[in-house]
Amino acid sequence: MLTADRSLALYAESGKELPRVPALQALYERGTRPRHGEVIMIAGRSGTQKSGFALFWVAQMGLPTLYFSADMSAFTASSRLASMASGDTAAVVEKGMAMGGKYRQKYLSALRRSKIQFSFGSPITWQQVDEELEAYVELHNRYPEVIVFDNLMDFDRAESDYTEQMSVMSMGTELARNTGATTMFLHHASDKTWDAKSNPWLPPSRDQVKGGLSEKTELSLSVALDPNTLEYRIATIKQRMGPSDPSGRKYAIVYCEPELTRFNATPHSSSARTLGV
Repeated sequence: MLTADRSLALYAESGKELPRVPALQALYERGTRPRHGEVIMIAGRSGTQKSGFALFWVAQMGLPTLYFSADMSAFTASSRLASMASGDTAAVVEKGMAMGGKYRQKYLSALRRSKIQFSFGSPITWQQVDEELEAYVELHNRYPEVIVFDNLMDFDRAESDYTEQMSVMSMGTELARNTGATTMFLHHASDKTWDAKSNPWLPPSRDQVKGGLSEKTELSLSVALDPNTLEYRIATIKQRMGPSDPSGRKYAIVYCEPELTRFNATPHSSSARTLGV
């Protein structure tokens, strides 16, 4: 048992704010403060770049990260990282890797600087999580600082079972407490509500997140992408230590470059490059 002062001293480090990403300045200005050791949810409807946003966020923070991906293939994930780092589209990355030589080396060199390690496979199982964490500790002699699960409904038996989803969230919270890692869950919001049909490019409200599971985290972000303007709208629908808006109508705006898996603080013109061959 810990006294209050010993508990505060022990966990002060894990409660520090995560490194700020310049592209997300609008989110910080709204009082959102993601912290080390928190359980965070990123929720959105289908096709809203949840995986791309999570990948960009952890890549830009530069923290040692273990990313469990059941939603992206190994090629998709690695090509997205290479696009992000190089400014070339995924199609150009694929062409360059096939051409070999200096083009292939360019992307391999860019990926070597990444602190993200992946685990692929669907469904995600807790045995897989345990084995990957053991391997990570064996290799680095420490736990990762960020663990990402992409996504919640890809856990074994959690696709449609609310009880199993609740169990996953409880296990994820325990994992964050035991390792000190910021633990992120990507999750779906309903595509069948009136708001989903009438306002598809607005962030879903908290009650539209499937299973009501956004209430179980310390920080829940709701996201939406307007394909016409490429505005990426991020609402803080739950925050234990700061302001939030369960309706999702108060949101920060950043700007998305889907072809490069990049997000920017201001509107941009396309900066995608070609191989020039």
